[in-house]
Amino acid sequence: MPETETGAPPRILLVLAAVLVIVLAAGVAVAGLVMRSGRDENGPLALVPVDAPQAGAPECAQLIPALPAQLDSKGTALTRRTIAEPAPPATVAWGAPDAIVLRCGLGKPPELTQTSQLRLVSGVQWLPVEGPGSSTWYVVDRAVYIALTVPDSAGTGPLQEISDTIAATLPPVPLRF
Repeated sequence: MPETETGAPPRILLVLAAVLVIVLAAGVAVAGLVMRSGRDENGPLALVPVDAPQAGAPECAQLIPALPAQLDSKGTALTRRTIAEPAPPATVAWGAPDAIVLRCGLGKPPELTQTSQLRLVSGVQWLPVEGPGSSTWYVVDRAVYIALTVPDSAGTGPLQEISDTIAATLPPVPLRF
């Protein structure tokens, strides 16, 4: 029997169009994955400014370059992050997506009183202040106040490493209430 014309495009064109749609969809999916994986999670970190009246103090200028390029957090190396402009002075961050942030030259923490429970780590006295999802630890026995904000998931390695650096870099002073 002879074939009758239906007005539809030839079968080969339909197959080629279907293959082209599949290849195009796969290309878009691959491009999306490549773009997402190419994003730098360690890119500039935006931070909220915090009052740091002594950020320009010589002690901060001495401490910041002495800080490690990476911190160990539960066996994972957290590399130093670039801070987005305008970057707060005397501030360093490590890791992604939840960064560990050190700020030097802050004012006296309001939680510091004569009855505060302090923790001694490698000869450095810290005042821990719990927050939602993270804790901020204040160094209270150096010439400048230093804050280290650590996500709850980070463990104690970063606090130990920062304590070692502070102990080696800045001499202790009497507590100031």
